Amino acid sequence: MTDTIIFDFGDIFINLRHDLVAARFAALGLHAWNAEMQEANRQFEVGRISEDDYLGTLTRFATPGTSTSDVRDAWNTILGDFPRYRLEFLQSLSKQYRLFLLSNTDAIHIGHFEEREGESFIKDFYGCFEKTYFSFEMGMRKPDEAIFSYILDRHKLVPERTLFVDDRSDNTDAAARLGLRTWNLQVGREDVIELRERLAL
Repeated sequence: MTDTIIFDFGDIFINLRHDLVAARFAALGLHAWNAEMQEANRQFEVGRISEDDYLGTLTRFATPGTSTSDVRDAWNTILGDFPRYRLEFLQSLSKQYRLFLLSNTDAIHIGHFEEREGESFIKDFYGCFEKTYFSFEMGMRKPDEAIFSYILDRHKLVPERTLFVDDRSDNTDAAARLGLRTWNLQVGREDVIELRERLAL
């Protein structure tokens, strides 16, 4: 029987606009990610480099005259809408289960999300979880098994009674290797509010 659920954030609760951010970057001359940009993104996502260092790296490869502010704005366009019905679903679920949030994300995206949605919404959303975990604060990221082990150990969770919900199969595969139940949600074909049906299985 499931008593705990760990949720991913992007494309589970908030919709992500991958095509839009790619178009915005292309308009700045950033048509493809090279190895240096990829590594900077990875380091930023685990909090090992600063926002200025990350944006500075991307800006160096952009069209001359592009500012770090331009790059930051483009970076944030990936964050789409957060349907309120998902928050209402989460609030109802929090009355029955221990809930945790586990997201590979960075300080820019979380700061933008919190400012855009406002204090009341953020309080309601975060209030559904026993604890929220962001990779840039933890210094590790999915699909590293260590990040799941950390949460399991810290909160004394039983893997067989814990469900992990994520839209990436590499993340759910890693969780499954540790004995967690998983749902690799298919974006565009499934919605997190269908979770109750899966819990009944």
